[in-house]
Amino acid sequence: MNRPLIVIPTYNNSNTLSNVVQKALSTGLPLLVVNDGSTDGAIETLGGNREEILHFSKNQGKGKAIVAAANWARDHGYSHLITLDADGQHDPAEAPGFIEKLEAHPLAIIIGKRNFKNAQVPASSRFGRWWSNLWIRITTGQSVGDSQSGYRAYPVDAIIKVPCKGQRYNFEVEIIVRSAWAGLEMIDHDISVNYSAETKAASHFRSFRDNYHISVTYAGLVVRNFLPLPHKVIFKKEANDKPENRLSLRHPLKSLNILLKENTTPREIVSASMLGILLGTLPLIAMHSLSIIFIATRLRLNRLIALNISHLCAPPLVPAIAIEAGHFIRHGRFLTEFNYQTLGHEAHLRLYEYIIGAIVIAPFLTIFAGMAVYLLIQVYQAIVPVKGKEEPLG
Repeated sequence: MNRPLIVIPTYNNSNTLSNVVQKALSTGLPLLVVNDGSTDGAIETLGGNREEILHFSKNQGKGKAIVAAANWARDHGYSHLITLDADGQHDPAEAPGFIEKLEAHPLAIIIGKRNFKNAQVPASSRFGRWWSNLWIRITTGQSVGDSQSGYRAYPVDAIIKVPCKGQRYNFEVEIIVRSAWAGLEMIDHDISVNYSAETKAASHFRSFRDNYHISVTYAGLVVRNFLPLPHKVIFKKEANDKPENRLSLRHPLKSLNILLKENTTPREIVSASMLGILLGTLPLIAMHSLSIIFIATRLRLNRLIALNISHLCAPPLVPAIAIEAGHFIRHGRFLTEFNYQTLGHEAHLRLYEYIIGAIVIAPFLTIFAGMAVYLLIQVYQAIVPVKGKEEPLG
């Protein structure tokens, strides 16, 4: 059974902390305040409330505060943390909404997606969220609506078992990426946000310093993602490899139905299919499968889709097309004579033409495959409504 704990890290929030704590307590959920070395008397404003308080003698950063809270929560029998900021930007009354998502997805990080329709949201915050979301997609393959939001629900084990180097605001982007590598899902949850002069003054996010640390963290994660070393999967999902659940090009509609009914969105199917065709066409001689597995894994795309569809590029059709394209590029005409001379003595020339032609036609076949799979999904969904996780492509 899930036992969630609200956690409020705070550092010199004397003007906002008491109000945030009172609202959090009114939810009826247990509360832990992590005093990250405050020197402005913020903790004294709480009086004798029912919250627990964890004290740091000096400021160590938000990441350190969340990790300390997770260790405290584990020792006291809690399963999840719901973190929110002490500056008043988050509404504690929305915390129970995270619990509903946790019940359905206990092994996921639920991320509060702030409502940015409010005209008071700074332009820098809008751009920062988009930019951060882009790098989350690059490093994990998962789409996150608001990777910079601090209003989240974490499994306690995720914070304790997933190793992170970030200690301040960069911890919040690093924990998303490394948790995704470790096998956790990221799920959005719509929340409101309060931007005012008071919350802006209470925030300790410093644009240049903290964005610099976040950028360095992302750079390190991107480099690590493409190293030829497997990520350690800590949270493993149950295997589902029964014969009737396997993908096969012999049964494309059945395979598509399996994917759409499980946890693969149309966008992910198209992306994995395009990757399979691209790498299957390129002249990666004797390395096609290995390359597909490696790159699909790093981009968090479905390896089975990419591998299966790459079989369409197997000899003789696609290599023959590539050779013809390469021959045409070299001589301005197609190869029409197939004999011992052209395929035997001139085999090295055909190999050269294959390499040239494959590089040229690969982008076109990739785009064609993406369009074809997209249309197949649209037609299939129109004929056979699929229940489950769906994501529109448009």
